[in-house]
Amino acid sequence: MCACSLKDRLSLSPFRIFILIFLLGLMVRIILPEVKLLHHDEAIHAWFTYDLITKGTYLYDPMYHGPLLYYLTGAAFLLFKDSDMIVRFLPGLFGAAIIPLFWILYREGWVKCNHALVGALFFAISPCMVYFSRFLRHDIFQLFFTVALLVFLLMYFDKGRWQDAAGAAVCAACGLSLKEDMPFTLLIFGSFFLFMILNGRIALPLTWRRDLGAGLLIMVAIGATCYTTFFTHPEMFIQAPFKAIEHWMGIHGQCRLCGGPYWYLLILGLYEVPIALLAGVAVWQYGIREKGFAEVRIGIASYLKQLIGGGGFFKPYVGIGDRSRFFFLLALYWTVLSMIFYGYVGEKVPWLIIHQLFPMILLAAYDVQSRVKFIAVGIACVFLCVMMVHVCYTPADINEPMVQVQNSEDMREVMKLIDNSNSVVVATESYWPLPWYYRGDKWDKISFYGHKVEPSVFESKHPDLVITHDTESYPDLPGYEKKQYKLSYWFSWYDNKDRVPMYYLFRDGKTGSINLDVFVKEKSGSSIVQ
Repeated sequence: MCACSLKDRLSLSPFRIFILIFLLGLMVRIILPEVKLLHHDEAIHAWFTYDLITKGTYLYDPMYHGPLLYYLTGAAFLLFKDSDMIVRFLPGLFGAAIIPLFWILYREGWVKCNHALVGALFFAISPCMVYFSRFLRHDIFQLFFTVALLVFLLMYFDKGRWQDAAGAAVCAACGLSLKEDMPFTLLIFGSFFLFMILNGRIALPLTWRRDLGAGLLIMVAIGATCYTTFFTHPEMFIQAPFKAIEHWMGIHGQCRLCGGPYWYLLILGLYEVPIALLAGVAVWQYGIREKGFAEVRIGIASYLKQLIGGGGFFKPYVGIGDRSRFFFLLALYWTVLSMIFYGYVGEKVPWLIIHQLFPMILLAAYDVQSRVKFIAVGIACVFLCVMMVHVCYTPADINEPMVQVQNSEDMREVMKLIDNSNSVVVATESYWPLPWYYRGDKWDKISFYGHKVEPSVFESKHPDLVITHDTESYPDLPGYEKKQYKLSYWFSWYDNKDRVPMYYLFRDGKTGSINLDVFVKEKSGSSIVQ
């Protein structure tokens, strides 16, 4: 039974099924936004945005990526309120907005009904996609503009409308204004479509020169507006690209968060294994059973023969043929190059998996027609849902690589102590997410030193609470009770490498952590200096 026959069995049209999938995807992305504290990076992004809207200050720094995230979040703060709910709602909205793009791909004939439905469903419940759609980082916004860019490009090559060229330019510019790795995505799309044009599969519209020129002007206008902070720092229009290149080359060489080229394969094995397996089956089906690889080899050989023989760069136009197979080849090309690129880049962080996972979802959803494949899709959905609920909604610290350097739930207890104090001393540089949660006037009672200082330095402040890093702390402070809390935590390979099968099944074990020593003033405490 094919998915589209559900409209006969359940009186549901494909469009209504898409609506249900979209609502499911939106719901899992926006419910319980405060079940986990903001991640270290989320708190920084939220605080930078708060600083932007309250002080009007922002200057591009590649360490914190592109400016568009802060403008979008700032607009949401101004329209609603600066809160954890809005911080989590905005990426959830952009993540869910990717699901309707599957429908457009189907409507425009680039994928078949089953392909679009299953792909949308996998995307809606994917643990990695949902988790990083509930996470204020640039990547889910970048992915939205990446997929929208692809949709506009396909519609432009199909219909030649200037509106689609303009839409593609806007999406490309927004993606470039979010993350420094967006040029690589443009290179993937550009190289694929360029070869298809040269090989006679795609014909450029007669107005392509005009459309390209207008598109470049749109991209320059958007990029200049964003990176110069609405032209208050015009020098950044020239400096930003060089800063971005310098930053990425620097972190690649530092191996700050390094891992082998297989690192993202391990992430897929932990959270997305059904999608990876179904993608592998689809590649075999397309490439071997349907002889797709042979067709690709013949196409490349034919083009090279013409080129070497002096026949020119352009082959006569022959058209695309089967659009679904053309689209699968595009998704395969995108997947392979993305995995090579991110596997090569020295810094390995879990949120970059979504740029590799999305085209893999497009592969995994290919040609779901047989009963066996439908059963496999059902089993996959069960696995994905279980993992998604676990990583997104467990209201406790979890030992998962996906939640790298997540702020611990212990910090809720620390913040209760801060709330009940009149004077607080923070004598450590490890203090995020406190600036976000105590933004504005709430920070007035906090004295921040950034490192361990002698108690005599802050004795005059009569603090009710003193917070230090546990490795740079005091043996004791007279009149204070010493407690220890986790600030943030991460999956520790060294503590779990000898129990991998047990870890995979139960997802337990010891985590690495940054710990805080918190000194709580006793009711009848004496002087802290003796």
